[in-house]
Amino acid sequence: MKVIKTIILSLFLVFICICGYFLISGYNLYKQVLKETPLDIKINEIKSKSDYTKIEDVSPYFKEAIVAVEDHRFYTHNGVDLISTVKAIFTNVKKGAYVTGGSSITQQLAKNMYFTQEKKMVRKVAEMFMAYNLEKNLSKNEILELYINTIYYGSGYYSVSSASKGYFNKKPIELNLNEASLLAGIPNAPSVYSLDVNPELAYQRQKHVISAMREYNYIDEQEYNDIIKN
Repeated sequence: MKVIKTIILSLFLVFICICGYFLISGYNLYKQVLKETPLDIKINEIKSKSDYTKIEDVSPYFKEAIVAVEDHRFYTHNGVDLISTVKAIFTNVKKGAYVTGGSSITQQLAKNMYFTQEKKMVRKVAEMFMAYNLEKNLSKNEILELYINTIYYGSGYYSVSSASKGYFNKKPIELNLNEASLLAGIPNAPSVYSLDVNPELAYQRQKHVISAMREYNYIDEQEYNDIIKN
């Protein structure tokens, strides 16, 4: 029994050390990138782009679709969705590999602003620190505005404005429910769901988006059926 207790304690200490390593390394990376480019400067760089779009100039359908499918607890968490993170941990353990991060919209924005797309734990921890920093300094609408202006929509479109014009020849504010739900599904895997590359897969993805919108009460049953039946 004493030997078992010793082994369990040793494993626990190893676990604590590993967690400590990732926390310290992640925090150091977070401080490093923030020192190189302070948050206000990074935000101004994004907003200075010619195709940057204010949140009020974007269709409500699109904003709701993005939140529903990417981070339905966006308005209630503080940057990191702990429920999604725990689910992602269990999935990764089950798969035996880092396949999903359970990232919130704020974490995805942090990644797009400061970090690479590599699935590394240190980067993931740094991303969490940055997400909390974003939530501390910006409103939810400001975060969402920056997010939709920095995610990739496939076919060379890196903003909601360029994607709206490129795919539908419309301004973001003009998107209807059908167009908004199609566009909101693309950033999950732009090379797969691009309307120019795989329209059939894009429409399959749209069904997932519209189902999420219905589940979280952004649309009613009639609006849901109108899209699903098309």
